Amino acid sequence: MSLTTSPFPPIADYAFLSNCHTGALVAPDGSVDWLCVPAFDSPSVFGNLLDRGAGSFRFGPYGINVPTARDYVPGTNVMTTTWHTPGGWLLVRDALTMGPRRGPDTVTPHTRPPTDDDGEHLLVRTVECLEGSVEIELVCEPAFDYGREPAEWTLVDGDGHAADATGAGSTIRLSTDLSIGIEQGSARARHVLTQGERAFCSLSWAEGLAAPADTDDAGARIDTTVRFWRSWLARARIPDHSLRHPVERAALTIKGLTYMPTGATVAALTTSLPETPGGERNWDYRYTWMRDSTFTLQALHFLLLDWEADEFMQFVADVEPTEDGSLQIMYGIDGRRDLTESTRDELSGYEGAHPVRIGNGAFDQRQNDVYGAVLDSLLLHTRRSRHLPRRLWPLVQSQAAGAIAAWRDPDQGIWEARGKPQHYVSSKLMCWVALDRAAKLAGIRGDDKLQASWHETAEEIRADILANGVSDRGVLRQHYDTDALDASTLLAPLFGFLPGSDERIRNTVDAISSELTENGFVLRYVTDETDDGLSGKEGTFLICSFWLVSALTMVGEMRRATDLMERLLRVASPLGLYAEEFEVDRARHLGNFPQAFSHLALIEAAGRIILADRLEEWSG
Repeated sequence: MSLTTSPFPPIADYAFLSNCHTGALVAPDGSVDWLCVPAFDSPSVFGNLLDRGAGSFRFGPYGINVPTARDYVPGTNVMTTTWHTPGGWLLVRDALTMGPRRGPDTVTPHTRPPTDDDGEHLLVRTVECLEGSVEIELVCEPAFDYGREPAEWTLVDGDGHAADATGAGSTIRLSTDLSIGIEQGSARARHVLTQGERAFCSLSWAEGLAAPADTDDAGARIDTTVRFWRSWLARARIPDHSLRHPVERAALTIKGLTYMPTGATVAALTTSLPETPGGERNWDYRYTWMRDSTFTLQALHFLLLDWEADEFMQFVADVEPTEDGSLQIMYGIDGRRDLTESTRDELSGYEGAHPVRIGNGAFDQRQNDVYGAVLDSLLLHTRRSRHLPRRLWPLVQSQAAGAIAAWRDPDQGIWEARGKPQHYVSSKLMCWVALDRAAKLAGIRGDDKLQASWHETAEEIRADILANGVSDRGVLRQHYDTDALDASTLLAPLFGFLPGSDERIRNTVDAISSELTENGFVLRYVTDETDDGLSGKEGTFLICSFWLVSALTMVGEMRRATDLMERLLRVASPLGLYAEEFEVDRARHLGNFPQAFSHLALIEAAGRIILADRLEEWSG
């Protein structure tokens, strides 16, 4: 399907809204094409992202679909869209609103300590005519349970300014100062605004379906949300540097992908956006991966966002281990273990990409990197807080024991390959990380015996990797039975397995840079050389490209690092966001969006460049 004929907007053209409970994607034409309520992993009520009949909610000028400008209110996740029509100019503001906490949250109950502000469970949209006169339209067409059930509408006030949509056991309320008309499964309104006039609409799934009282109230709620995001961002330490703005946007995106009730972070807002156009590499990413934990903690601590780091660490401490004491590779944002995968075959999929998946069948895979991710996170957090909570020490012991038991075994690897288990180098590396960090934590605790034992095992793993995981040309392999390259071996210098000055690290970085790239952007691996159980070619992986930036800084190649960083910044979405992949041939984003891993790796890469620049300034 060509770009000129596809009814689906490019993935990168979507705007991301969040209230730290759920998120929305807004298309350039003003249509909300993705929203799950009340939480990130709830069934969608607007699912046009995956099927053009699965629900949408447009608010904008009638008959005009291409906006003049779209941008975030600086320092926020609040969107503004400016429209030029034949009759005048229009400004629309969109937000999933935040407000002062008013007692317990009964919609998405919290397990973490309450904060001063919380999500209001409201999508609020305001419009103002800046000049001339403009006819606006509201078209709200929910389709509950991923498009399976059209809405049944009921007007709930005498003057037609509020209506409830019900389906699949859920009810949401549309409120507006426009007059609503019901047409089967949709609620519609049209009105002409003249210069200076304003209007609003909102969608509520709050307790009692509470909604703004009028346009002033709606505007005030968006203003409060602007202040919330700016106040939050003001707590972050972001140096005055040319990379400041992309780091700020990445930080706001990571915060927006955080589930405030438990402290979990979703890997992405969406499910089943394709990694291969029209193909089967479509996954549900609305869950928390343990491997993300260390990258999340690194980014949050780099930004001095210690509260969020502690919340996430407490979530990790709360999750239920498996029967052998290990942690699953992923959990639901509420901590649930069962993420059984199913498909929605009635949905067309984004640009025909099948199947659409709900749940993730990889949740019970054996992936030995999970131990290292968890223990590196614990060490990062302990060093930052200068305190190892008593409740976390059993987690250190269980994950160290798990790594000791598993490190010799093959697994599915960091990329969750659905082919034959292999002795993946990245998995062995993360088992080394697990025992190295466990030994350091034991030292902090003052347990010399455990420190010595765990350090000895870490050195045994290191020796095994260097004996079996390095090819004849001195490059880290994908796994022990191949000479194929894998971008995950870039983690070796990032986790301190070997120094950047080591010839094997330099060889690996150079090989990946020259042989595992398309126009300079990094592939995870060559799909023809890897048994991942799937068909079709992938795009380049943005996280791997950012890892290469970080690795280049560690081997002293600062010019190459900054050149690649500049190229990566140039391919950001129009709003500064990143999906999972970048398809070089057609210069477009692929995969779930926005992708937490991509933004976390951006923050790390930027941090290393900023640090190198500062050190050069100080030494000069």
